Amino acid sequence: MAEKRNIFLVGPMGAGKSTIGRHLAEMLHLEFYDSDQEIERRTGADIAWVFDLEGEAGFRVREENVIEDLTGMQGIVLATGGGSVLSRETRNRLSARGIVVYLETPIEKQVARTQRDKRRPLLQTEEAPKHVLERLAAERNPLYEEIADFTIRTDEQSARAVANQIVEQLGF
Repeated sequence: MAEKRNIFLVGPMGAGKSTIGRHLAEMLHLEFYDSDQEIERRTGADIAWVFDLEGEAGFRVREENVIEDLTGMQGIVLATGGGSVLSRETRNRLSARGIVVYLETPIEKQVARTQRDKRRPLLQTEEAPKHVLERLAAERNPLYEEIADFTIRTDEQSARAVANQIVEQLGF
């Protein structure tokens, strides 16, 4: 690719942003970053610990700062956290600094893909995961749609097939 562009993946937990992002970066010979992994690297602790110690508000501040740094780079694929779009500043940065791809995923697929993952603090509650995911979708899906350059459904395809579809859409 002569021109280095950034590709930012947004969507709910369980959409496959990290897995698809790795495939996409490999296919396009770009660097891959995951905002949650970068937060863990910088803090030296996992996301659940940050949530426990600082709450969701503290985590969101860290997330906003990490995404500000990463979106300032060139030639990257970035998998963002599902709630990163809650910040207007982050939405503006993503929109202005790269191509935003919304990985749309039905609630049933999210439940299936996250049910054994204990590293998702928002799902570690007494409330049924399906209800949590429905509540998050009602709040976040309009924000994903607001900033997306295009949307890809991830429910019936492999991660590699979705990455191929994104490359086709981009015309790279």
